[in-house]
Amino acid sequence: MEITWYGQTAFRLKERKVTLLTDPIEGRTSLKSDIVIISQAETTKNLQKLDNGARVIDSPGEYEIGDIFITGVQLTARGKKAIAAQNVFVIYMDDLAVCYLGNLGHLPTQQQVEDMGSIDVLLIPVGGVEALNAAQAAELISLVEPSIVIPMAYSRDEGDTPSEAVAKFLKEMGVSHVQPIDTLKLTKAQLPEETQIVLLEPK
Repeated sequence: MEITWYGQTAFRLKERKVTLLTDPIEGRTSLKSDIVIISQAETTKNLQKLDNGARVIDSPGEYEIGDIFITGVQLTARGKKAIAAQNVFVIYMDDLAVCYLGNLGHLPTQQQVEDMGSIDVLLIPVGGVEALNAAQAAELISLVEPSIVIPMAYSRDEGDTPSEAVAKFLKEMGVSHVQPIDTLKLTKAQLPEETQIVLLEPK
């Protein structure tokens, strides 16, 4: 699997036959994709420019598209600027389980975490305000115990720059420094035994 980040909550997950986009942002909607997943209703406006025949998944449920399996659950956000409904998705792709949290604004219950199953890659917001802040993100990571953590949605707290938001998160995780990379290429056999944080450079 190849994972590319386009800023905020927009990712491209790519395997040999299928490309999946999460919450496409304006200016990146022309990317070719087979599947698009939407975590919150406000992102739907960006689909107006997305005309490439992609299958759009924007509600809870279980989906099977070719060799890709997707499970979506709806968790009501309870952040300072609460979003009416927030979809969280677990994507089973290329023998990996990727959990995409979108702009989740509160910690799930222990049961909800257990219902996610074993997660290999966790895409998690760390910037606060509308979504999880650094401390909440670190707490959720300790519950989920993924192999790979990719933080997203930086710089949402008032006054924070992206680098400051990342620094807060890394401090909460007890990590001093992580060198950002362009794209993550990963197989099941390459998963680390201990949780590893990967910072991606936005495209």
